Amino acid sequence: QVQLVESGGGLVQAGGSLRLSCAASGLTPFSDYTMGWFRQAPGKEREFVAAVTWIGSTLHVGSVKGRFTISRDNAKNTVLLQMNSLTPEDTAVYRCAARYKSVSGSYYESGRYAYWGQGTQVTVSS
Repeated sequence: QVQLVESGGGLVQAGGSLRLSCAASGLTPFSDYTMGWFRQAPGKEREFVAAVTWIGSTLHVGSVKGRFTISRDNAKNTVLLQMNSLTPEDTAVYRCAARYKSVSGSYYESGRYAYWGQGTQVTVSS
């Protein structure tokens, strides 16, 4: 079965950095899947953060451009989200998601992703 397990969340001061990891299993081959990160804060809707396609192209939502960087390591079946210059607005549960390369639709749409991790909490203090 497919399993996505996030790690790396925690408490950090504003201006600090965190690196989130998502370890995937059951995506065969992992390299045929686009991987995304979404986040959701209490009282807010889930929002797209970043994605790295199966071919290696990356997309980042405007609010994190220049601060967050998504990457993947196909040899380790892992996707990373390096988060720098964190602000309290980045506080949320961050979830990793996967969609097969042939799935159509915007990478921003959470409904286009078939598999989801449980999430990891990121809290940024002011």
